[in-house]
Amino acid sequence: MNLALPPSAMSAAEHERAMRDYGRRAEARAHALGNRGPIRLGADGKLLPEIVDSYWTHGFYVFLGVVEPEELAELRSDIDAVLAGAPVAPDAAVDRLGRPVLDLGIRKPPYRWAKPLSDPVGGTDRNNGRHPAAMLQPEPGVDAPAWTVELLDGNLHLSDACLRLYGHPGLLAAAASILGDDFVPYNEVTFVKEPGLGPSVAWHQDGTTHWTAPDWDAGAHGFNFMTQLYSSTAANGVWVLPGSHRHGKADIKKLVAASGSDRIEGAVPMLCDAGDTIVTNRQLVHGSFANSSPNRRITLNEGFFPRKRVLGVTARRLHGAVETYDLARIEARTRILQIAIDARRQRFPHETPYVYKPLAGREDENRWTDEARIDVLKNYNQLDMFI
Repeated sequence: MNLALPPSAMSAAEHERAMRDYGRRAEARAHALGNRGPIRLGADGKLLPEIVDSYWTHGFYVFLGVVEPEELAELRSDIDAVLAGAPVAPDAAVDRLGRPVLDLGIRKPPYRWAKPLSDPVGGTDRNNGRHPAAMLQPEPGVDAPAWTVELLDGNLHLSDACLRLYGHPGLLAAAASILGDDFVPYNEVTFVKEPGLGPSVAWHQDGTTHWTAPDWDAGAHGFNFMTQLYSSTAANGVWVLPGSHRHGKADIKKLVAASGSDRIEGAVPMLCDAGDTIVTNRQLVHGSFANSSPNRRITLNEGFFPRKRVLGVTARRLHGAVETYDLARIEARTRILQIAIDARRQRFPHETPYVYKPLAGREDENRWTDEARIDVLKNYNQLDMFI
């Protein structure tokens, strides 16, 4: 079945069948990469070299079994509660049960909306023009709502379970192994792909500031951890072009044209089970198709940068503001990381907490308390950094 059709020329059911056939062919290629396994650390507390090498070769690695069942249940419960409190539509004053929407005192609205199975950004100048080619937009079912939540912004002040995940010692050791001990945060969001509703995210590469820098390299724009609360499949998950993070700025329009549709040749889906975490280079060519499948995907994103790529850099946020990231700004944002480590220590005392070296010795200044929730964590994402 041809996916190179104009928007809405294909029903959701037709799209689901076509994606199932397309995905089946790519799944074997994805597994053949061999870039998956548990987090394994050496005596130095860093990822084993073969894991780091695989990450740099392919641009992503699937860490298996990162989140245990008890923690997974807590994460699902928290995210479901946040979604249940969403307005029934972008400007509505009530939620889906008719209850007044709570004013949480959050400055940046936590809910981002889209039309079901749509492509909100492809072929537009949104997100600094990072999505130059549009994706197919199948026609949703007749009972589909007018709007669906596609993203939650600010995971850490929306969910205590997400805050604790942010302090996960294995993931933070992996971050240090890839970016250096002085890595710094980017932002934390939840991607929501409800079955039969989830919109696409058009092919793109993350990052805007360092593509033409004389010292550009394959890690210049950092990476994202993508923890899956449900299975990530070929139909509902993110697809990537392996190795594309090493070749500079890609001509995505050319790639799509050469492929004859929004199915870029050579791309593979990032496949994993609930509780697994994918580390994904932000410079990879990546995107996701409209979720016409019957399977839900909820992805918790946590982004990190090399400090040297942020300190002193002037950058434009996705929605226009221009900022320069000095040391005080970086330290204010990294403080959240230390608070998350302490929150996790309190919930999982059997674990050995991660030691974040830039704030080592300052743990008592950054404890997880009721006061820290109000004075430090709330509206923390006003300090997000974008490069």
